[in-house]
Amino acid sequence: MQHVTLIKKTKFQKNAVVDQFVKALLFSFALLASSFIFIVAGVILVKGVTPFFSDNNGLGSVNFFKFLTGNTWLIGESFHSNLYSIGFIIVSTMFIAFLSLFLSFPIGVLTALFIAKIAPKKLAELLRTVIEILASIPSIIYGLFGAGIVLKIVYDLSAMFGYQSKGGNSILSSVIVLAIMTIPTIASISEVAIRSVDKTLEHGSLALGASKMQTNFKVVLAAAKSGIFTSAILGIGRVLGEATAVSLVAGGRRSGYSFNILDTTSTLTTIMLEGMKETTGLDYDIRFSVGIILMVVILLTNLILNAVKRRVGNVNVK
Repeated sequence: MQHVTLIKKTKFQKNAVVDQFVKALLFSFALLASSFIFIVAGVILVKGVTPFFSDNNGLGSVNFFKFLTGNTWLIGESFHSNLYSIGFIIVSTMFIAFLSLFLSFPIGVLTALFIAKIAPKKLAELLRTVIEILASIPSIIYGLFGAGIVLKIVYDLSAMFGYQSKGGNSILSSVIVLAIMTIPTIASISEVAIRSVDKTLEHGSLALGASKMQTNFKVVLAAAKSGIFTSAILGIGRVLGEATAVSLVAGGRRSGYSFNILDTTSTLTTIMLEGMKETTGLDYDIRFSVGIILMVVILLTNLILNAVKRRVGNVNVK
């Protein structure tokens, strides 16, 4: 009896050691994964603040207030520290982001509703596969599609209204390309949220005399709104972080605020991408400064959208 007890105790001790080892290993992986954000943010922060505190090889330090609020980004070859201003670019970035979300969100959600609740099973599986493929396509492919197809459409459209656009490069082209890119993300996440709605809510609605469509729009979508709103947050996150595709259709605006959808534009990411040709100097370091502003914009946008999500996320089906 004592021998059996000793064996059980030894086995328990071994299991405890294994558990502790696995726990430490998993903690190490979690620490490693979470540390990347601090490493990336640290590098960008160190490089990004340099232009505001150094002489920049005789060009002078960058005035942070002018950098944040100005409306000119280094036109021509006149290099000067205070010609780097991104106030108008911040506004353009947010304008384009919310316009693209305004276009892609209803399309993505209605697509998800059709796949999850209306389409026949085989068609739903096919469409789900297509959505997944679209979500995995690299952004450069969307950019090439925009440069080859969307620009021509927008150019012809602007000509119809007697407006001379820059070959179709415009806010509208950027919005269309970004909307096409984000529809798969929104549709995929929304579809999962819709399929997760408790069937008893649907059955109860139908039993009370509501039609299938009334149930889908007034009950299912209302119950899935938290997950659907999450898709919008992820969608706008992709929009704010996209550079390659937008740079091919935006046009590279360098000064002035504009809300004319047929005018050229720039975003924070395209400005960063265009300047990564050098490895030293102010023109290189200032791109990291733009990166800091971009991270702040993304953080504030996510905080605001998550606050809104918490307010609308509680299911209240009427």
